[in-house]
Amino acid sequence: MDLSVVIVNYQTFELTKNTINSILEYDYPFSYEIFVVDNASSDDSLDRLRDYFKDKVKFIASKENNGFAAGNNQALRQASGRYQLLLNSDTVVWENTLEDIYGYMEEHEDVGACGCRVLLEDGELDKACKRSFPNVKNSFIRLFHIPTNSEDDDYNLTDLPDDEVYEIDCLTGAFMFIRKDALDQIGLLDETFFMYGEDIDLCYRIKQGGWKIIYYGKSRITHLKGASSKKQKSKLIYEFYRAMYIYYKKHHAGESSFIVNWVVYLGIALLCLLKLFLNIFKKKN
Repeated sequence: MDLSVVIVNYQTFELTKNTINSILEYDYPFSYEIFVVDNASSDDSLDRLRDYFKDKVKFIASKENNGFAAGNNQALRQASGRYQLLLNSDTVVWENTLEDIYGYMEEHEDVGACGCRVLLEDGELDKACKRSFPNVKNSFIRLFHIPTNSEDDDYNLTDLPDDEVYEIDCLTGAFMFIRKDALDQIGLLDETFFMYGEDIDLCYRIKQGGWKIIYYGKSRITHLKGASSKKQKSKLIYEFYRAMYIYYKKHHAGESSFIVNWVVYLGIALLCLLKLFLNIFKKKN
């Protein structure tokens, strides 16, 4: 098998159906398989997807929802493709995208993972598709919207063109085309992350393993960002800041002093509480 596509579904029948159909719509010069992991949906989306796609898709039903990373890993352990694509259930794959990125990976054996240009529903760029790794300084600048002219602090790489091909630090988990050899070397997604952060952590470990990560801006998908998770706003806020804490503690705490670490942890906690409070206030009004 050349490519294994992995999609996690959680109560998003229409979105997941449209994502899969955007793949099946085209012919490819390679073999592929599609896995859908259902993260213990409480609705009938899994049954409806099974009935709709039948033997065109391989389904895995989780008994409990242990998060995005854990869901993907269930399929990755069964996937047989030389490449493995993590694809969000709220995306639409454009024509030639898979074919072009597959061809690029075949020609560049030092590339561990490749992403594409990810467009939001309004056509604007999803800035998460090409990023630097977060650190204390660029995270502080980004969180508090502080203007900067330094390229070193440009977390979202806004100074780089959206439609070209170049090496970056970090892709988005909405579309991550990964070489299986790289995964075999560095391991699967870290299931400590429930959602958010697992894509940054995976990219960090891929680069630590000596592989390149490429942004392939010539090919595109559409990401209906947030469409699959609008009903759990407070949970998402908590998981976002929890992921920030996990990532920092895992990759940067050992490089910093005790005081710096606790300032970072306190800042993350205060920001999380502030966002949760503002979210509750908005709901009441």
